[in-house]
Amino acid sequence: MNASRPVLIMAGGTGGHIFPGLAVAERLRAQNVPVVWLGAIGGMEGTVVPAQGIELHAIPVSGLRGKGLKTRLLAPLMLVRAVLSALIVVYKLKPRSVLSMGGYAAGPGGLAAWLLRRPLLVHEQNRVAGFTNRKLAPHARHVLLGFAEALPGGQWVGNPVRDAIAALPPPAHRMSGRTGKPRLLVLGGSLGARALNHALPRALAQLPPAQRPDVLHQAGSRGLDEARAAYTQAGVEAQVVPFIDDMAGSYGWADLAVCRAGALTLAELAAAGLGALLVPYPHAVDDHQTRNAEVMVAAGAAELIQESELNETTSDAQRLQQQLAPLLTDRPRMLSMALAARALAKPDAARNIARLCIEVAA
Repeated sequence: MNASRPVLIMAGGTGGHIFPGLAVAERLRAQNVPVVWLGAIGGMEGTVVPAQGIELHAIPVSGLRGKGLKTRLLAPLMLVRAVLSALIVVYKLKPRSVLSMGGYAAGPGGLAAWLLRRPLLVHEQNRVAGFTNRKLAPHARHVLLGFAEALPGGQWVGNPVRDAIAALPPPAHRMSGRTGKPRLLVLGGSLGARALNHALPRALAQLPPAQRPDVLHQAGSRGLDEARAAYTQAGVEAQVVPFIDDMAGSYGWADLAVCRAGALTLAELAAAGLGALLVPYPHAVDDHQTRNAEVMVAAGAAELIQESELNETTSDAQRLQQQLAPLLTDRPRMLSMALAARALAKPDAARNIARLCIEVAA
């Protein structure tokens, strides 16, 4: 094997696929293993991945959900074009191994890896496996799982998180002895969450001013102005930002999170040791975010509220306030949830996936 051959990571579309891939890339590059990325043209990976100094190859591929009849009729031709593009990339790079983390490019890229006999590894982040990984799994050398039961015969390694998050001090060290206002971290995911942008300000407004937490709210770029206006209208002070660069610092700062239940978010909550009120994204494929959240809830690390309970009414804001207020006013409970979250962590996930990428190398 030529040591200069890269590991090809395939991931894109959302932070839930991209950032776990970057965590593995970080481990590989620390061992002087080159990393190259396969993504989709126009995807989030187009800005995030090159910013980390990783070479990106983007192919023409997109999803079909919610698309019109014309797009569906053209789907076979689009798939052939995407596979041919992926074949060219894989043939030229001759990667030592190929790691699928999910996203639109993973299907054509995984097929190209199989056709060209490149060792393929599949990592499924969610508790309910996605379509692409279900199809690629039978052809993979290793099927790696973020949740134990996602795919039959898979190896539970956990979901990779960035080193800075995994390196945070345990919650007992961070949170014991804290006084003053509780610190609430609100995360809508890499694309933001409109329901949280509207519901949180109205719910917090129902708390007495002395009981209101310090709030750091990641609203997404599209929802930024809307969220700031909602807090202003509710008369609630908050720091509202489109994106948080220092996630480790934010997790370390917080006493409690309100967030979606994507696999990456839950892995980071566990690695950091932070309890949460989870609001699963209702349109996730196969409702996988609710299934993800159930693991945290069963462990005592989180509570769950559905987005359908966060409508544009005072009574629904009261429903959220009634679930949130007892947590914010109970520091021992927040610490207990944080400890339960930390107990779920798989801090060596990125290291173990990187090791397997090297071991199977062609």
